[in-house]
Amino acid sequence: MSAREVSFTTLLRRAGAADPARAAGLVEEIQGIVGIEFPDPATLVSYLADPDAGLLQLVRLAEAARDAGHLDTLRGLAATEAGAKLGVLLGGSLALGDFLIRHPELLADFTAWADAPAFPEVDVRAVLLEAVGADPADEAPVAALGGAEGQVAMRVAYRRALMRVAAEDLYSPAPPTLMPAVGAALADLAGAALEAALAIARHDEPDHAATRLAIIAMGKCGARELNYVSDVDVIYVAEPAEGVEDERSLRVATRLAVAAAKFCSGMGIEPALWEVDPNLRPEGRDGPLVRNVSAHRAYYERWAETWEFQALLKARPVAGDPAVGERYIEAMWPMVWSAVERDGFVESAQAMRRRVEQHVPSAEADRQIKLGPGGLRDVEFTIQMLQLVHGRADESLRVRGTLDALARLRAGGYVGRPQAATMDRSYRQLRVWEHRLQMRKLTRTHLMPEGDQERRVLARASGFATVHYMDEVWTDIRRDVRAMHLEMFYRPILPVVARLSADEARLDDAAARARLAAVGFVDPAGAYRHIQALTEGVSRSAAIQRQLMPAMIGWFAQGADPDAGLLAFRQLSEQQASSQWYLKLLRDSATAAERLARLLSTSGYVARALLASGEAVTWLDRDEDLVPRAYERLWGEADAVLRRSNDPAQAITALRGLRRRELSRVAAADVLGMINASHAAKAVSHAADMVIEGALRIAQHRVREARGLDELPIRFAVVAMGRYGGLEMGYQSDADVQFVWDGDAKDGQAIAVQVAQELRTLLQKVGPQPPLEIDADLRPEGRNGPLARSLASCTEYYGRWADAWEAQALLRARPCAGDLELRDAFVRMIDEVRYPPRLPDGALKQMRLLKARMEAERLPRGIDPRRHLKLGPGGLSDVEWVVQLTQLRHGHAHPELRTTMTLEALAAAADLDLIARPDATILRSAWVLATDLRGALALRGNVRDTDVLPGDVRELGVLAEILGSTRSGSQLDERYSRNARRARAVTERLFFGWDEDAR
Repeated sequence: MSAREVSFTTLLRRAGAADPARAAGLVEEIQGIVGIEFPDPATLVSYLADPDAGLLQLVRLAEAARDAGHLDTLRGLAATEAGAKLGVLLGGSLALGDFLIRHPELLADFTAWADAPAFPEVDVRAVLLEAVGADPADEAPVAALGGAEGQVAMRVAYRRALMRVAAEDLYSPAPPTLMPAVGAALADLAGAALEAALAIARHDEPDHAATRLAIIAMGKCGARELNYVSDVDVIYVAEPAEGVEDERSLRVATRLAVAAAKFCSGMGIEPALWEVDPNLRPEGRDGPLVRNVSAHRAYYERWAETWEFQALLKARPVAGDPAVGERYIEAMWPMVWSAVERDGFVESAQAMRRRVEQHVPSAEADRQIKLGPGGLRDVEFTIQMLQLVHGRADESLRVRGTLDALARLRAGGYVGRPQAATMDRSYRQLRVWEHRLQMRKLTRTHLMPEGDQERRVLARASGFATVHYMDEVWTDIRRDVRAMHLEMFYRPILPVVARLSADEARLDDAAARARLAAVGFVDPAGAYRHIQALTEGVSRSAAIQRQLMPAMIGWFAQGADPDAGLLAFRQLSEQQASSQWYLKLLRDSATAAERLARLLSTSGYVARALLASGEAVTWLDRDEDLVPRAYERLWGEADAVLRRSNDPAQAITALRGLRRRELSRVAAADVLGMINASHAAKAVSHAADMVIEGALRIAQHRVREARGLDELPIRFAVVAMGRYGGLEMGYQSDADVQFVWDGDAKDGQAIAVQVAQELRTLLQKVGPQPPLEIDADLRPEGRNGPLARSLASCTEYYGRWADAWEAQALLRARPCAGDLELRDAFVRMIDEVRYPPRLPDGALKQMRLLKARMEAERLPRGIDPRRHLKLGPGGLSDVEWVVQLTQLRHGHAHPELRTTMTLEALAAAADLDLIARPDATILRSAWVLATDLRGALALRGNVRDTDVLPGDVRELGVLAEILGSTRSGSQLDERYSRNARRARAVTERLFFGWDEDAR
């Protein structure tokens, strides 16, 4: 032997033989019996799933053919496609190999198949009926053979047909592609076996003509996707022949049903086919085996549980009287699609699925192809759930087969295209593994094998080059299927849609208009036009909208302005028409869909924000995405923008976009009741801090470039004032600030003013992102003073010239941007002014006069002062002036009062007993409600002045809705009036009633 030569046993080992020496002996033995020397036996062996078993079966078959005189037939199969199919059958199915060894005369079938119709086209009903001597054309075929003789003939004919299906299946180069045809052929073959068994039973039953029995297949047989070995679930239904009493009919039908099942499942000369399981019938094992159609209908109308309607989804007549079978389906089919209206239907189905999973032994869970996580049941239950929920309104989903239903769910937009493709591919592969495992010994199994040899055989039978590759695919499929099952089967919108009545689920003209008017749409005709625009057509978007709209209508109706909400939803949907994520998110997340409906129908401000930036809709699915960002996180994003960009215009646009995004987030969380108004105001203020800090860096950069400087010779800071300084900024507020600088440069003042002007321009200039108005009127000397002032000048001004109101204004001063050392120095300087050891002479009188003047002069003309949330009696100004007077008088002695935030200062004053606790409670309640109402008015988004409480009761009701209150508009109005009256009384006593000697 040369170094290049390879031994025959080595070739057989490479071909997959586990015992190559024995395999070589079997090849030699086969060649000796048949009298043919195979030119390349190792290559032929390589195509067998189990080469060792296949060769042994071929030896046994050759001996049987020789002994029965059919050796020439076997010899004629050599080097033919028919012979190749025989080979893969023997290597893939020990049980069918044994069948062929018992009946070597059937070797001729392999050659005959080439001229016969393709296996899915064979009329197996006729084949099996003729095998038992029955006429397929008869309405109630009666076999010529009875008892055991008929049973053997039927079972041989069944396995003869099964042998062809298995051979074609094993020979296919693409088993997953062929799988649906295989499942359908196996189901048809099972139906044919039941028909032939019933014909034998009629032969043995003298009174068979007294009844018209139909056999209804359930489960996989009913769906035409049967396994090689599976219980065949059936329901029996019978009607009496003409002139026969029902009781007699049912007795005869019961005897026929029992006999037919026995011919399929009972002991016999030929092995049983499979178990016939009638336990899905009404009342299960405890109910009568056979009922008439009306008894079935009565049971399902009154007593059936949720799972029983899910089981009916697969019901299909397969044997017996076709007219009775069709009557049964006509009676049951409508109930399948109305079952979803039963209370708790979806939740019950989900609970049942969880129970099934819990009953899988833990030792088997990771090997279960059918029941384990990521297995066949995950696919089937998911698809059936979507069918049952949406099939009530969409008749295209009313099909039995899993893959057919999946394709229709995909076409209708109920399942995304990528998900549908993955689920389809996964389901096919899982079924191929199931088929290969069952085919081997014709036993019912759904477990991936544990032994190395068994796993290797399965991998080869399934078309995988290695066990390792098969394991990788198995792991990927289980992961993908499980994830899709958890997402779709427990999809939150399913129970919402299920709870709708049939009329509510429909979108036809009359039903939709009536529902729109009933739930509160002011213009139902206009609303229906929007619905038509969204749902008409054959596009996937329209299909998904048809799923969403019945539930969305109800959610819009829960908002303050459903008409505006639906209009905004249409605008947003049209804007996002090319975005695949948008409708998928709403379909798969009831949380996001319901929140979107609430926002759009409640807040014009949020609706405009979402239309300006549709990607914000993605936040609605997760609470954490709606939580306002801390300043540090915001600034981290802003700093990254500044570091990446060399273009000032691009950078400021990005920073303003960050602020717009954050205001949208805060507003959405505010409307949804996830944060209160104080939290929202703080978040809005932090967003302003971020954009002002970023704009300052850009402004300094531009001034440096304009002046040709490497570094500016001054330090610069921005100080937040007013409500901005108190972290109480509103959605539409200007930013009150003053600009401070420090340094020794000659042109320092000019540089500082230039930086301040540049910053204002960057933030206020019209652009693609919303501006932030900068108001510097609270600076020393107001509009008459320089725009930016040095720290030294500020110190001198506040030390020598400042009025009492200016010291009061400094109580809200909070450096928000710029040089940290300068910010600290500014705070140290103003602390001496705003927290003096004692209130200067005349200061209290001046403050009282100014407050009275503001109330008289600054209120808008024609406005009832009692409805002004800021300047009206008991409004924000009253509370804040009481608190600020307390801070001016006692801040020096009590550091706890040194805060720019109203509520913090009020709480500290109460803790120090500087304001009595009952008074503090009244002031707090009034301030919080006024702040909430201002925020609600801004979120409502339909008025320019958010300081005036509307008088319209309906608008007040909208504000109550935004505030998450159950009060009516008039009750909210009454509550505000009461709070304001009480707060005004406290203000008159504590602010206007104090004298110079008061504490």
